[in-house]
Amino acid sequence: MSLHSFGLEPLSCHSWNKDRTQIAVSPNNNTVKIYEKKGKDWVKIHELTEHSGRITGIDWAPESNRIVTCASDRNAYVWTLKDGSWKPTLVLLRINRAATCVKWSPLENKFALGSGARLISVCYFEKENDWWLSKHIKKAIRSTVLSLAWHPNNILLAAGSADLHCRVLSAYIKDIEDKPGPTAWGAKMPFGEVMLEHKDCGGWVHGVSFSPSGDQLAWVAHNSSMAVADAAQGKEVTQLTTRHLPLLSVLFVSPTELVAAGHDCCPHQFTYKGPGGLEFVKKLDVPKQATKSSVSAMQHFRNLDKKATDEEDSELGTLHQNSITQLCVVSGDRAKVDKYSSVGLDGAMIIWTFKH
Repeated sequence: MSLHSFGLEPLSCHSWNKDRTQIAVSPNNNTVKIYEKKGKDWVKIHELTEHSGRITGIDWAPESNRIVTCASDRNAYVWTLKDGSWKPTLVLLRINRAATCVKWSPLENKFALGSGARLISVCYFEKENDWWLSKHIKKAIRSTVLSLAWHPNNILLAAGSADLHCRVLSAYIKDIEDKPGPTAWGAKMPFGEVMLEHKDCGGWVHGVSFSPSGDQLAWVAHNSSMAVADAAQGKEVTQLTTRHLPLLSVLFVSPTELVAAGHDCCPHQFTYKGPGGLEFVKKLDVPKQATKSSVSAMQHFRNLDKKATDEEDSELGTLHQNSITQLCVVSGDRAKVDKYSSVGLDGAMIIWTFKH
């Protein structure tokens, strides 16, 4: 594992370029900073400043090398690198609330954007007018969309929201793509079709992730639970309530292994062995060895006075010193992720190695 810091500001989201030599991060404000790896250091090479509200989502498409960003200013921009600088194109979102998350589809011909307007905008490029248009999925969504993930078939979309529901929806746009073949989630997929609606997730659904095959969907909710819906087993849902603080992000790192992280400040490993077989494996952070020094009675009371604790050191025993906001794959394919990264409210980015 390797620890990198981009300053003291909290990091709300991040995304990597194709060869992982550059990273785009947002320090919890209206800018996106792009850093390049030079030796052991990260050097800032670009700053994207078109948004007027706090950045809530960044996704960097590996093949087309386009970046999509969204923010609380109700806007999204698609950025293209021309002559050494990033040029923004405005997306016609037609939303009246803040955008919350954004994800490119696997084929990069469209992207999905969640918002507080209780809908998902599926955006695609229209060559005739040279702009990005959006179609809205409104069906059944009754609160803010908090998380999105694409199925490997480029059609189905998972969405977690603040109405305590997790859904799998069709984002098929017949103008730009061929008719999809049947999947384990269902065969008929007109735009906006609800393929799965799990009603009682127990809390806001902060993170969603499809398995490499797309037949399983995992999500994490604010009641400290993790769940997996298995389309190959009749869409049966297995839910596990953990004893940890709520998790905010989840990734499938192999067909059966998952990594999730959140307010506990360290990644956790889970394994899924079929319906009813979801288990917590271990924490994936090596705790720091705390050295207890003998404290005099006088020092003990001074510490209580200063910090309301008799602990000399208030540092956490984890690498991240605050909540982890997002996980991303760094290397390996969907079926066997070798490395993944985490960013947190402590301003740190950590690259972790996953041992299979």
